[in-house]
Amino acid sequence: MTTYDERASLSDLTTTAERVRRSVEGVIEGKPEVVRLALTVLLAEGHLLIEDVPGVGKTMLAKALARSVDCSVRRIQFTPDLLPSDITGVSVFDQRQRDFEFKPGAIFAQIVIGDEINRASPKTQSALLESMEERQVTMDGQTYALPSPFMVVATQNPLEMEGTYPLPEAQRDRFMARVSIGYPSAEAELQMLDVHGGKSPLDDIQPVAHAHDIVKLVEAVRTVHVADPVRRYAVELVAATRNHPDLRLGASPRATLHLLRAAKAAAALAGREYVLPDDLQSLAGAVLAHRLLPTAQAQLNRRSAEQVVLEILHHTPVPDPSAQWPPASRSY
Repeated sequence: MTTYDERASLSDLTTTAERVRRSVEGVIEGKPEVVRLALTVLLAEGHLLIEDVPGVGKTMLAKALARSVDCSVRRIQFTPDLLPSDITGVSVFDQRQRDFEFKPGAIFAQIVIGDEINRASPKTQSALLESMEERQVTMDGQTYALPSPFMVVATQNPLEMEGTYPLPEAQRDRFMARVSIGYPSAEAELQMLDVHGGKSPLDDIQPVAHAHDIVKLVEAVRTVHVADPVRRYAVELVAATRNHPDLRLGASPRATLHLLRAAKAAAALAGREYVLPDDLQSLAGAVLAHRLLPTAQAQLNRRSAEQVVLEILHHTPVPDPSAQWPPASRSY
C-alpha cells in the first residue's frame, strides 16, 4: 500500500489509479472507458450516475470500485417505501441521558452506493441534495460533516421502465457525470461466463489503495493547471447549451465547474500537469448531457441531449492550438 508524506505526485497518481483500474476491470470486462470515467469522477471529487437496463453490471461496477479502495462503504437499496431518515439519519431520545442522540444514516460512508435511485420517491431522493453538494448533513439544527473522500455512485434504470420516478433537475445536476455501460461484446460475454460462472468475482477483490491515498491524489489533481483559453472554452461550451433551440433547459454554472474538475482529473490520469481542449471534449457528453432537457419538438424529432452536445462541440471554436497550454513556470 502506498503512503504519502505531503502531496502525491502525478506519477503516484497514475500508479495508484492503474492499480484501481486493473482491479475494477477484473470484474467489468470489455468496458475500459466506463472504468476510466468512474476513476476520473472519483479523483475530481464528484458523484457518478450509472444509467442502463437491468443486468448489464451497474451495481457490479459500483461495488468493484468501492471494494478496490480500503474505505467505508454503505449500500442503499432505493425502494418506494424508503424514507429520507433512512439515508440521513434520525435523532432518538436517550432515556438515560434525557436528551436526543443522533443516529447516522447510510449516507455516512466514504463511498455510498445508491442502487436503483429512481425507484424511490422524489422526497426521498432529495435527502441526498445537501450531502452531495456540501458534504454534510443538517439535522435538528446540528451540522454533521461527512468523511473524506466522499462519493455517491448511483444506478438507475431507464425512465420507461415500470416503477421508476424521474430524478429532479437539482438531483441530476449534482452528479458530475452520467455513464451507460451497455451490452458487452460477444468475447467479453464469453469471458464473463468463465469468470462469473462459479462465484462472484467481487469475492476476490482486495483493496489496492487506501482512503488516505485517494485524499492525497485528489489534492494532486487540484494542482493541475488550466490556461485561460481552456477556461474560456469550457464556459463557451456550457453557455451554448443555454441558447440552443433544441433545449428548454441548459447546463448550470455548476456544470461548468464539474466539467473543469473532471478535465483536470483526466489530464492527471494521462500524466499531464495541464488541461487540453481535448480533455473537455472527451468529457462533455458525460458531464453535460444528463443535465439538459430537450424541447418537445426535439423529442418528437428524436433529438437526444447527447446529439446536441456533439453538435455544440462541432460548432464551438476550439482555442488556438499554438497557445501554450502548460504554464510557463510552476511552483509546487
